[in-house]
Amino acid sequence: MTSTPNSLITYAAPEGAVGNSDFTVRVRQGHGEWRELFCYNVKVDMHDVRNASMVYFDCAGAVEVEVTKNGGEIGDAAIRPASAGIQGVVNGNRVTFTIDGPRKLSLEVDGDRFHNLHIFANPIEEDAPNPADSGVFVIRSGNHHMEQLQSLISPEISVIYFEPGMHILKQPQLRIPSGVTIYVAGGAVVAGAFVCDRVQDVTIRGRGIVYMSDFEKTTYYRAVEIMFSTNVAIEGLIVVDPPHYTVLIGKSENITIRNIKSFSTRGWSDGIDMMSSAHVDVDDVFLRTSDDCIAIYGSRWDYQGDTRDITVRNSVLWADVAHPMNVGGHGNHDKGDIVENILFENIDVLEHHEPQPYYWGCLSINCGDNNTVRNVTYRNIRIEQFELGQLIDIRVLFNPKYNPCPGFRVENIFFDNIAFNGTCDNPSVIAGFDDSRIVKGVKFRNLRINDRHILSPESGNIRIGEHAYDVSFT
Repeated sequence: MTSTPNSLITYAAPEGAVGNSDFTVRVRQGHGEWRELFCYNVKVDMHDVRNASMVYFDCAGAVEVEVTKNGGEIGDAAIRPASAGIQGVVNGNRVTFTIDGPRKLSLEVDGDRFHNLHIFANPIEEDAPNPADSGVFVIRSGNHHMEQLQSLISPEISVIYFEPGMHILKQPQLRIPSGVTIYVAGGAVVAGAFVCDRVQDVTIRGRGIVYMSDFEKTTYYRAVEIMFSTNVAIEGLIVVDPPHYTVLIGKSENITIRNIKSFSTRGWSDGIDMMSSAHVDVDDVFLRTSDDCIAIYGSRWDYQGDTRDITVRNSVLWADVAHPMNVGGHGNHDKGDIVENILFENIDVLEHHEPQPYYWGCLSINCGDNNTVRNVTYRNIRIEQFELGQLIDIRVLFNPKYNPCPGFRVENIFFDNIAFNGTCDNPSVIAGFDDSRIVKGVKFRNLRINDRHILSPESGNIRIGEHAYDVSFT
């Protein structure tokens, strides 16, 4: 579908979708008719699991949003990320505001970040599959047995199309063959997971929801697994409460992830984790996770080898637990891996909360397992007030819980235009492990804390530990 200058698409929720009645949300363009959105329930924060709200729609051009709190007056309404520059107008139990186009936002009433409203305004889809076209296999709503589904996927099928409605995959993991597109339409909710194992040229896309709250934690299902595969794209989906990662990327390359949104509340329910992979582009995602939002490792489990050429950009990261961005923790400890050429760019960090000091750091390189981590750039990162942790943690370390041996080296790390607005008494840390396992070459350009330009470690509450060299500020 080609976008027009102004367009607004909303989707009805399927029967059986789990809703949340905290808010009533309506949207419109110009002076058009208001359209009410279904508020989905999403669980957040492993520390104390609570129910928040989420709405989604597609748009091009400006959209007016009206939110009514159904349980009392609104004293104050914050719309984040702050970088969006959106101010709401509060009147009684109602707040209205206008967005200029696609956005990923959190509306928080009276400072409540745990019963908040998440608003996902997607761009208009382009080139969405047509269910009437040849080669498109349409799956009607209902319960689906995997053997039957997979037996119907013939070589002539190029698109598996989950139509609007509720879909229950009775054997929850759908294995996708090469050359196939999985399409989850807006208004569809799929209780299941997708597996790409030794395949190529696969796309998983749509505007619907992958709903995983009813799966036991011990299944360790991920919403999408990409293993030993090439040329895989994920776009547009919303993932609710996966038992493990939202996306696993293992020993794969040429992977593109765009405009996915995810919420998790289980132990080790990271957002996007990549191991021994290359050429991964993550763009325009919203991850609210109960472990690392983004984790970039070397070897782990069956996935062996270096990791390089990773980009994460234009995204919103909300770590209810652990790190928003974490690099270097796992590798092949016998020989060490190279983890290199990584770019984090244009990112808003909305939360970092970790009770264990060893796992602090909004921007974290924890180099273990004889790894070398090098050529990592953090550019145009905006960090808002977070609950518990520290701003920066760059270390060669030995973590006996996960690492049989320390890391080897961290070098050529560049922080460019980083802004933190808030208070954090815990110092940032840059430190090596010993004389042969060092950190070297950490450059800060335009690091600002509460709009104060930081030109020394002391002024930024940064502790330069032993075996760290060539740390500079401009």
